[in-house]
Amino acid sequence: MSVRLGLDQIRSAPKVLLHDHLDGGLRPATVVELAAEQGYRELPTTDPQELAAWFVSAAPRHDLVRYLAGFAHTVGVMQTCEALERVATECVEDLIEDGVVYAEVRFAPELHTERGLTTEQVVESVLAGFDGATARAAVAGRPITVRTLLTAMRTAARSREIAELAVRYRDAGVVGFDVAGPEAGYPPTAHLDAFHLVQRENFHATVHAGEAFGLPSIWQAIQWCNAERLGHGVRIVDDIVVGPDGGASLGRLASYVRDRRIPLEMCPTSNVHTGAVPSLADHPIGLLRRLRFRVTVNTDNRLMSGISLSSELAGLVETFDWSWRDINWLTINAMKSAFCPFEERLALIDGRIKPGFAALDPDCTRARPSQETYIAHGSLADEPLID
Repeated sequence: MSVRLGLDQIRSAPKVLLHDHLDGGLRPATVVELAAEQGYRELPTTDPQELAAWFVSAAPRHDLVRYLAGFAHTVGVMQTCEALERVATECVEDLIEDGVVYAEVRFAPELHTERGLTTEQVVESVLAGFDGATARAAVAGRPITVRTLLTAMRTAARSREIAELAVRYRDAGVVGFDVAGPEAGYPPTAHLDAFHLVQRENFHATVHAGEAFGLPSIWQAIQWCNAERLGHGVRIVDDIVVGPDGGASLGRLASYVRDRRIPLEMCPTSNVHTGAVPSLADHPIGLLRRLRFRVTVNTDNRLMSGISLSSELAGLVETFDWSWRDINWLTINAMKSAFCPFEERLALIDGRIKPGFAALDPDCTRARPSQETYIAHGSLADEPLID
């Protein structure tokens, strides 16, 4: 009988976060203070606790477009260099407290220019916040690596500009390019010029795909936009048929995604809130983990969903009866899928993640079964021979 892992235990584990929006993770008190400083008067309340509850209660609207409406308030107070640097600094501090050792935090520079900032000023302010906070953390003996992705809005026409911006800052902490926003009616193929630029520059790209729209969104992201990862990708389950005996039959797209080890940046609680799935128990992440897709677990928007990476994992442990071995596997999946250089990924896996999980549960380090043993037992849930 397995021992259920608690939130505090999971918080102590070294974790990796690939899909987290800067404007979706502000501290409620910071939103209130920045609103007062900047004369922003649109908040539903100026009480931090009430505001936190408002964001969480507003999130489960089961519709992506309505879910995104709450960002008007966070973006509304992120329109100065000082505010952007503060939010980035606090983001790093909060991730450290949650036990995250590597994170890629994304934001859309074009959303923060309403009061005259250039996109370059936006990027430099966020990077300054990340750099200062990570430097202080290293001195304090709590090191964390934080990189960023620049996101273009699929409802706008600035994706080429944002892709060029991402490439320009690739040596300053930006590790990739992304497009986000409502999927229906705004296919990623509308931004091919940007994705082709990224490809020609030997740079990295992920795409929000397969969240509120189905398989065509995923197919276009991979085959037309050369996405290396899929933001969410939850609708890949539409190409999988599970029989009465639990056996699964994969369609051509699902097989391609699994065969090519294309990472899925899954955000289960957010998917419930946006209506992509009806409940955590219905989320396909359990099936996809069993079928050994390259699954990763992420937060998406910590403020709007009222979560941390640790609480998200704790919810999945409760729902799917996962163990340390599952969390270890998911964490290594994420680190392997990061856009930072290979040497950095390897150093974090061997230097922090594997030792960290071994200290929590020595079973995480036991040898993998031989190929013959694996074939004989045929257990999809056992430690895979491939990632």
